[in-house]
Amino acid sequence: MLEIRIHGRGGQGAVIASKVLAGAFFREGKWVQAFPAFGVERRGAPVTAFVRVDEEPIWVRCQIYEPDQLLILDPTLIEAVDVTQGLKPGGLILINSERPPEAFSLGNYRIATVDAGAIALKHGLGTREQPIVNTAILGAYARASGLVGLDAVLEEIAESVPLGAEANQAAAREAYERVRIPVPPPAPAAESA
Repeated sequence: MLEIRIHGRGGQGAVIASKVLAGAFFREGKWVQAFPAFGVERRGAPVTAFVRVDEEPIWVRCQIYEPDQLLILDPTLIEAVDVTQGLKPGGLILINSERPPEAFSLGNYRIATVDAGAIALKHGLGTREQPIVNTAILGAYARASGLVGLDAVLEEIAESVPLGAEANQAAAREAYERVRIPVPPPAPAAESA
């Protein structure tokens, strides 16, 4: 089973991202779950959403504590929340950032980055103060993970985000092309003899 945790802030579309991503996997014949964890429900507060994907029915019904992958919609959360808590070694972390993957020292993980904020603004998604980066992140995820096709993501955006679907699809396409692919995890340090 593939387990994905999405970290964002209220208003960035983390919950919608989880639903669209699950829908894209479903379009490709997978069994899925998507659900949020709500705390303080206000714009700008940290929000977590979850996606499970499997080849068989999913019976577990709890929060994801040991994800295989992370999507980080707001890079400031890296300093504010322990986003890597429970992440399996070698797991993928996709970060919305203009910085390259090498700029992040988060441990033994594969890191990819995409400037989803700039892409969202270019396509009129949200405001300068609060770009809505969810669909851009999903386009980047399709390429960085290689686990779900861009076509499935675009079809699900059209169905799940009907207002502004074309702009959201364009953002996903551009992010797919502009994502900086994961850097392999650092090799273990050699022991000195």
